[in-house]
Amino acid sequence: MNIQNAAAQGLGMRWPMAGRSEELAAVKRAWLDRRCRAVVVYGPAGVGKTRLAEEGLAQVVQCGWKARRATATMAAAAVPLGALAHLIPAGVDLSDPVRGYAQVTRVLAGPERNRRWAVLVDDLHLLDAASAVLLHQLLDAGVVRLIGTVRTGEPVREAVQGLTDGDAVHRIDLGPFASEQLEQVLRAALGGPVGRHTLHTLSTASGGNALYVRELVLGAVAAGTLTNDGEIWELAGGLPATPLLAELIGTRVAAAGPAAREVLELLALCERVPVTDAENVAPLRVLDGLKAAGLVHVVTDRRRTALALAHPLYGEFLRAELPALRRRKLLLDQADRVRAHGARRRDDALHLATWQLAATGTADPQMLLQAATLARHAHDYQRVDALLQAVPEEEQTFTSCLLHGDALSHLGQWEQSDKLLARAESAASSQPETLMATLARTWTLFWAGAQTSRALEVNETARTRSADTTARHVLTLNEAKLRVLSGQLSRGLALLSNLEDEPAKAFDPNMWVMASMAKTAGLSAVGRLNEAASWAHHSYTAQSRIDEHLVVTGAPAAQLNPLIFTLSDSGQLAEARTIADQVLGETLTGDRPTGVWAMLFRARNEWLAGDIAATRRWSAETLARARIHQVPRPIFHALAYLAAAAAVLGDLDSSDKALAEMQEHPPMGHLVGEDGLAQAWLHAARGHLLQARGVLDQAVAAAREGGHVTSQVLLLTDIARLGGASAVADRLAELAQVCDGAFASARAHLAAALAEDEPGQLMAAAGELKAIGAYLLAAEAATAAATAWQRTGHTRLATVALSQAHASAAHCPGARTPLLAAAPVTAPLTRREREVALLAAAGTASKEIATTLHLSVRTVDNHLQRTYAKLGVATRRELAEALGTIANRSQ
Repeated sequence: MNIQNAAAQGLGMRWPMAGRSEELAAVKRAWLDRRCRAVVVYGPAGVGKTRLAEEGLAQVVQCGWKARRATATMAAAAVPLGALAHLIPAGVDLSDPVRGYAQVTRVLAGPERNRRWAVLVDDLHLLDAASAVLLHQLLDAGVVRLIGTVRTGEPVREAVQGLTDGDAVHRIDLGPFASEQLEQVLRAALGGPVGRHTLHTLSTASGGNALYVRELVLGAVAAGTLTNDGEIWELAGGLPATPLLAELIGTRVAAAGPAAREVLELLALCERVPVTDAENVAPLRVLDGLKAAGLVHVVTDRRRTALALAHPLYGEFLRAELPALRRRKLLLDQADRVRAHGARRRDDALHLATWQLAATGTADPQMLLQAATLARHAHDYQRVDALLQAVPEEEQTFTSCLLHGDALSHLGQWEQSDKLLARAESAASSQPETLMATLARTWTLFWAGAQTSRALEVNETARTRSADTTARHVLTLNEAKLRVLSGQLSRGLALLSNLEDEPAKAFDPNMWVMASMAKTAGLSAVGRLNEAASWAHHSYTAQSRIDEHLVVTGAPAAQLNPLIFTLSDSGQLAEARTIADQVLGETLTGDRPTGVWAMLFRARNEWLAGDIAATRRWSAETLARARIHQVPRPIFHALAYLAAAAAVLGDLDSSDKALAEMQEHPPMGHLVGEDGLAQAWLHAARGHLLQARGVLDQAVAAAREGGHVTSQVLLLTDIARLGGASAVADRLAELAQVCDGAFASARAHLAAALAEDEPGQLMAAAGELKAIGAYLLAAEAATAAATAWQRTGHTRLATVALSQAHASAAHCPGARTPLLAAAPVTAPLTRREREVALLAAAGTASKEIATTLHLSVRTVDNHLQRTYAKLGVATRRELAEALGTIANRSQ
């Protein structure tokens, strides 16, 4: 059975409880309060109130309570005791409610009045008055406690209000899933990680509503648009609604009535509409009703107040239901309203062209071009493509071909892009236009087509033909960019020496932006990390100031991508993580190729930090998104890091598979030599350390030839870790002198300590690496120190070192390396020793420990002395650090 079929079968069953741990804990805390009468969960429809209440009921049953359940409905509310009739013991006479209710109380309490009942009432707000009175009496008598659910915004009957109010009633408000909660839910339901883009799409489409999420995932898995490649779940198509979801949305929309339908349809087509325009479609009382029903919400944009649908799925449903002629009328009428207002807002042209095109299939070419330009500035390449496809061939101009070719390049369609950009070159009427088209064409060939030689050839041909000195300078900078990013650092950086410090001073701002990014990458690769970081921040700020004036190039966030590995290589691993998240956040719905690169550099950062499971996850997501968006360049290195990570995690089959697939993709030249990690760590995982070091030796030679200092440091460190420290320690020390940041020095110290097999130096290196956040290297250094001390009979020191190794290794789940495998075995604590140690580490005096454990003080002290000897500590504070209780106590 494949992953998709297994997931489809599993999803059809009850979903696992995930993402609600805090709320579930709140139910338990409330229940443990002796004053508690009821726990009531409030929230909108579909948010998961019933499921949380059920899980809460299961918790209290484990505490010894007997459980009963009831569901209040509109139908049951018409019958006295309709909701609770099945809970009333047989033989109870309710002809006299006072005596009957008292009898129910006595029977439920039992002969000894010691039975405890937990009663779950779903949709408590619908409970009939008689049931509410009975339940109130049972609560007052202490026979039952209540767990109830109430739909937010629904009127609560007066008789029920006494059950939901008061100090003894604990209220829990349940909202939609936040992104982190939704990720937990999807991972638990699908049985594996979900890509960031897919998480964003599902979160946006569902609004975090638990029911909607489930139905969207069911529909996507069944349709084959949500798939797993063996590593990660990714969405590569639409989100078809299940029949249940369509029915639920249809019912909500139908309840609004026919007078509101036209407003909802207009919002579904136009996304948001000014309130004044909506009032032309329906009176204000209808709009207020839609807002009260939760179908629309108010959006404030500068001085304009607009309406939008409260949930994206409402739009999907309404658009699917709209007949073509009605769609046309709604769009054209709204376009007329915007024109009547003067169409003065910046984005009005984009809206008018989009609506006109959707309504009629055609639009004025100039309007389409203006709209495409606005969409390009928003990095909405899909819309640029849709708009410019509608321009008749005879109406296509230099600008339309340039914009369209650039958009197709970002969408991964490089061959079509190259044709359009070549046409733009031919249509150019000036030297600046010719230059712009040439630059865009070379970037497409290099980035989207992975055609480095062809890109350099096109660039050189244009420079040879140009008689313009300024144009030749720009093309020289373009060559520099291409060479730096393809691994030819020395020549590329030399050509970049004349790059202006501001785009405003450059002849072509587009070229400045691209060359500036390459400069950051080049400076970082040669070890000038401080300069690279400063330049990256400068470039990002500069591009942000002029972004809307650029015709091509990616989003400003692209300038931060090289900063990710700049920070990683300098040892600022946490900061690198933050920048990667920033780039991913800025590119979720726009410049997706830039986001794919951020994922790759995040994977590399986690490798350096030692979180190998995270390396594998980010590498897998890089691959999935690169394939979906047809971005070929990152695939080679993503496969390399995936193969290396899988090997270190002990999954040799997946490592073999990724390594084989690497051969099908072209290397970029950037991060040259680091692809050797894949083969090397696969050899190491099989115990072939000599072969592993041989692969890394060749990789180092390639990196050295290209001038890649940071890649050499990474690769040489791994040679040291795999038994070759003596051969590389001197070279690492040399590179640490020319590579900025604390990380290169720390790794050089590690190699020197491994070469000397000196435990004191190894522990010092472990401390440096741990401070940086390179936990796997720190764990290996401390383990090597423990081994050295154990070998010389220093058991106590070995135990201290091993304790520190374990603390660092906890940050690297699943990692298996030769140095970690060589850890010495120390005497474990007995159960009693551990009990005494934990109490002592928490600050408990020996006398109190003795009383707690029913021991003598002397016995407690003897246990402590043996524990000190085993763990290699001398004080209670050192004991606490060894056991990790200080960290636990502070959380």
